[in-house]
Amino acid sequence: MRKRHALVTVASAAMLLVLGGAAQADPAGAPTYRDLAGVGSDTTQGVVNGLADAITVGGVKVLGSYDATGSANITTKDPAVKPNCTIPRPAGSGNGVNALVASLDGNTGCVQFARSSSNNSANYAGKNLTYVPFAVDAVTYAVRADSAISKKLTTAQLKSIFNCTAPGVGTTYKPLLPHFGSGTRSFFLSQLGLTDAANYTTTFSCVKDVDAANTPIEENTGTFLIEPANVAPYSIASYQAQVNGVIPAVQGKAVLATLNGISPTALNTSSSFKRDVYNVIPSGQVGTAPYSTVFVGSGSAICQNADLIKKYGFGQAANCGDTAIVTP
Repeated sequence: MRKRHALVTVASAAMLLVLGGAAQADPAGAPTYRDLAGVGSDTTQGVVNGLADAITVGGVKVLGSYDATGSANITTKDPAVKPNCTIPRPAGSGNGVNALVASLDGNTGCVQFARSSSNNSANYAGKNLTYVPFAVDAVTYAVRADSAISKKLTTAQLKSIFNCTAPGVGTTYKPLLPHFGSGTRSFFLSQLGLTDAANYTTTFSCVKDVDAANTPIEENTGTFLIEPANVAPYSIASYQAQVNGVIPAVQGKAVLATLNGISPTALNTSSSFKRDVYNVIPSGQVGTAPYSTVFVGSGSAICQNADLIKKYGFGQAANCGDTAIVTP
């Protein structure tokens, strides 16, 4: 028998638009510690932070979404109750799911869900996870506004840049990737027909995933494009939200380019590199509140908040709340 929480309320996206401003980076306001603590993807942190501010169960906020960057550590639960829930801040989809798995394997109760911008369920065989889609994003490539690189490349041309076979690689083209573990990185490479790996930038040495100071490159952060020759993958939803001031503006001089003849403003319709984005939850909790109340089914609190999802640059997934994707 499915347990349910009563009195689910979802703050109106229209009201949020009136109030303006971006959601807090880490949970802010009461309660400090939430029933459902989540970590992971840079791409979806803004929209999930917004949902965390909007959704209440019985008048109480239940989602706690922690950014991929910030302080070295985060504390996801009340130390007086769970003293071991100060953990290193997980950066990116892969590290977010790893943190969820560690919480489940260790039975710590520190992390209840992970944000993931890619379906990497095949990497977690036997971990009993469900990838619940809630929004649609698309990825294109970005260059600097002062770049001479064509803003009308094709998949084949991008592949030749990111596998270091294009004429002019190293001079005309200096490709960048987000750090290993980024969902945007793995999705982008897969769309190019390339295989992501921790040693990708060693195998393809023209590609960099750290800056000159050896700082890992964060996804969807245009300030890492410091040369006109730089080219990098970028979430269209994240870019639009940055430009519109819904999330912090870190696009710098980066501009989105047309991929395969499709404008980067054509998000979620005909974009070449279109993808669902997910909240990952334990399969054993699919029918249990507040997981079921918040994440599961088209009537879930998240899926009922389509206007807020669109505010952050995403389209709502037609299969929002579906539980068909499970780890092998």
